[in-house]
Amino acid sequence: MNKIQQLAALSVLPVAAALIALPAQAAERPGCPLPSKAEVKQANDDKVDQPPRGAAAINGVRVNHIPKGFTYGGVVISKHDGITEYGYQWGDERANADSKQRSLWVRVVCWPKASRLAQLKNAPLEFGRFSGGTTTVRIGGRQVLIREGDGALGDGRYAGWVERKGVVVTVMAGTPLVPELAKIIKGIKL
Repeated sequence: MNKIQQLAALSVLPVAAALIALPAQAAERPGCPLPSKAEVKQANDDKVDQPPRGAAAINGVRVNHIPKGFTYGGVVISKHDGITEYGYQWGDERANADSKQRSLWVRVVCWPKASRLAQLKNAPLEFGRFSGGTTTVRIGGRQVLIREGDGALGDGRYAGWVERKGVVVTVMAGTPLVPELAKIIKGIKL
């Protein structure tokens, strides 16, 4: 075997090994993003990030479109009824009652029973339920359930979808951010 054939054979081996390793790597991918111990502590201590975190604010999730103008952020975690709600809230210094308040909340819900969009109407969520006044639409390339924000969520629009079995994603965009909701949803990658 000459030198060129040896190099060619060696260059094929890593590619073949990578192709063989892909199914094993896919199996190792966690089913649902979960908070780290440090994030649980931060949430329990009500610590605020100033400035807020960016696109990787939620472990295992990328929020590729975060509008400008946020001054703080924080991890939000809740475990109950066999599910884990894990997300991040961005906000500005305006009061909740101010219609110009910029707020964004992206959350991943690890709910083993989730498999269809219609199930969100009865999901055991701690905050941001989809009961009443919901519409199914295609937005940001996804089939989502939407509803208008209410007092508990604030003013704006609330959306949610089943990303894959057992994994739900919700987004609450304050009124000034509603025009960017499609970009926000489209930019979320798990």
